Amino acid sequence: MRIAVIDGQGGGMGKAIVEKFRKTFEDKIEIIALGTNSLATSLMLKSGANEGATGENAIVYNAPRVDIILGPIGIICANSLLGELTPLMAKAIAESPAKKVLIPLNKCNVAVAGTENKPLPHYIDDAIEIVKAQRGEKYV
Repeated sequence: MRIAVIDGQGGGMGKAIVEKFRKTFEDKIEIIALGTNSLATSLMLKSGANEGATGENAIVYNAPRVDIILGPIGIICANSLLGELTPLMAKAIAESPAKKVLIPLNKCNVAVAGTENKPLPHYIDDAIEIVKAQRGEKYV
């Protein structure tokens, strides 16, 4: 299973996602770090991603070639992440046949009704459970 983790700005969220996913799934999944900037990509690679690429073309090219896309909800919103995520990136991610597992942080002027306001690590745990279900594993 190939999972793309998309992040930008400082790369902290992507780093946290990669670390927890690597710890949970070990080498049973392939993690591709896709950063809107080189700092984000570098942090995700240092956290255990198998490979990484940076920028618009990398995201547009890889979005339809993975099984699951993980990242903040803003990755499907044009000009989010303080403008780092281009409209073409958002379109490629949204139109990808990959399952999107999005962390609902209420930034980028997007609020998701029905979600709890909880810390990032708890959202990452939820994302792990969704990926386990996608792989046919039972919820813990």
